[in-house]
Amino acid sequence: MPHVLVPTARWERWVDNFVARHGEARLVVDDGGLRGEAEDGSHFSARLPFATTYDGPAEAAAFASAAVAPGEWGVLLVRKGGFAVARLRGTEMAEHKIGQRHVQGRTKAGGQSQQRFARRRDNQARQAYDAAADHAARILPSSGPLVTGGDHPAVEAVLADPRLSGLTVVGPWHAVPDPRRAVLDAVVGDAQALVVEVTNA
Repeated sequence: MPHVLVPTARWERWVDNFVARHGEARLVVDDGGLRGEAEDGSHFSARLPFATTYDGPAEAAAFASAAVAPGEWGVLLVRKGGFAVARLRGTEMAEHKIGQRHVQGRTKAGGQSQQRFARRRDNQARQAYDAAADHAARILPSSGPLVTGGDHPAVEAVLADPRLSGLTVVGPWHAVPDPRRAVLDAVVGDAQALVVEVTNA
């Protein structure tokens, strides 16, 4: 089901807007999250970031205040064209590294030249992933939540490095273009937002 990311500072207004559109909503704590059920049958299910379970009161303000960034956590974004790695303490970025790698695009050539080209492209991608894994092992905390995004096979290739086995990948997945500083900053913000699924009646 598609989801929206709602910053905690905007959460109470978001709930007010939901009520304005759908009628008074009954809030309940359900399955570690907060669920809202409106008069017209529409409902939403909200979860805290970093796979945190909520067991507080069924109130919008209390739910938002429970969204606290961990003491240490990481971000890993990988695509064939580059990577971004960051270690955070709470909301502050403690260290980061952004790298671009040249991986050739596809060719229209056929036969053996196409096979050579594909091998070269695979080797370039593997070298890029190895470089990303080296920086990730140096920068990321040894354990704790890890927010990921970019290209699924690329991230899986980097996380196959045994040095990163102590990290716990948490959702949601962030589909991003080639990582640059602005992309990394946006994911750091989105990672701390509430994850909300809405079903309109």
